[in-house]
Amino acid sequence: MKTFWENEIVKIAANFSVAVLCMVIFLAVFELVTKYKNWEEIRKGNVAVAMATGGKILGITNIFRYALRHHDSLLATIGWGVYGFLLLLIAYFIYEFLTPKFNIDEEIAKDNRAVGLISMVISIGLSFVIGEGIH
Repeated sequence: MKTFWENEIVKIAANFSVAVLCMVIFLAVFELVTKYKNWEEIRKGNVAVAMATGGKILGITNIFRYALRHHDSLLATIGWGVYGFLLLLIAYFIYEFLTPKFNIDEEIAKDNRAVGLISMVISIGLSFVIGEGIH
């Protein structure tokens, strides 16, 4: 007979809980490194911030999808998920560095939807590259 922790339903709930908790923590980190307040701007209807934040959410969860799929233990999943998030965070700073003619955060805060869209696509696209790399 399987133990409680070997039950598939318990494993799914544990994976889900860890992924959600990590996503909340990682979004808080992104909140600290941006010059605007994500949820305040979204509440005001700033579509650029919503797109950028949505891309971060999808990017983070996609990285965890790869981590869950390719690692058996919850600890390994967390470790690889954190590593993938750090790579995504580094990509954010590289994106900011590679656009010296304007400030990404300021443009997104001003609801520049073109910049918000590119930010979203970068987060999502790189999450596939990062995810494939962490398995």
